[in-house]
Amino acid sequence: MLLNIQQAGNTVDLNPEVAEETISLFELALKGGYIMIPLLLFSIVAVYIIIERYVAIKKANKIEINFMNKIRDFIHSGNIDAARALCKNTVNPIARMMEKGINRIGKPLNDIEKAIENVGNIEVVKLEKGLSTLATVAGAAPMVGFLGTVMGMIKAFYNMSKAGKQVEISMLSGGMYEAMVTTVTGLFVGLIALIAYNLLTAMVQKVIYKMETSSIEFMDLLQEPAK
Repeated sequence: MLLNIQQAGNTVDLNPEVAEETISLFELALKGGYIMIPLLLFSIVAVYIIIERYVAIKKANKIEINFMNKIRDFIHSGNIDAARALCKNTVNPIARMMEKGINRIGKPLNDIEKAIENVGNIEVVKLEKGLSTLATVAGAAPMVGFLGTVMGMIKAFYNMSKAGKQVEISMLSGGMYEAMVTTVTGLFVGLIALIAYNLLTAMVQKVIYKMETSSIEFMDLLQEPAK
C-alpha cells in the first residue's frame, strides 16, 4: 500500500511509481551498428525467395488427377493433336515433359525417353532457382552476426582501455549492445532461411517424384498395344 500525506489540500505520494523505460525493435536494431545493414539485406533476399519459390513450387505440384488417363485415351485413339493441345493448355512441368514426348512419337523409344529426360532436367533447374542463394543466406547470416559480435566486443574493450581505471558500465554498453543484437539477428535470419530451405527442397523432391513417375508411365503407355 502507498503512504500518502495530506499537505495544503494536495496528496503527496511517498512511493512514486518509476516509469518503465522501453525500447522499440527499430531502436534496438540501431544498436547493432553498421553490421545490421548486410543482415537486413539478407533478410529481404530470404523473404523474397521463400515467398516466390513457395508459390512457384506449389503451382508446379498441382496437376489434374486424370491428366495421364486423358493422355492415354487420346494416344490410344490416335488423337495425338488432342493430347498435344491438353499438354499446352496445362501449365505444369509434367505437362511440358509429356508434350515433348508426344512430339517425338514415331521415333525410337530411347530418343523419346532422352527428350523427356532433358526437359525434366530443365524443369528441375527452374524449380530449384534461388534455393542455392537461400542456402547461402542460411550459412552466411550467422557468420555475419558473429562478426558483429567480435566487432562489438573489440569496441567494448577499446573503451575500457581508454578509460583506464575510471571504467563505467555506460562505456561498455554500446559495444555489448552491438555484440548481442547482431548475434541474435544473424542467428534468427539464418534459422528462418535454413528451415525454409529444407521445406522448399522437400517440396521440390515431391514434384521431381511426380515427374519421374509420369515419365515412366508415359514410356509404358507407348509400349502398350492400341485398344
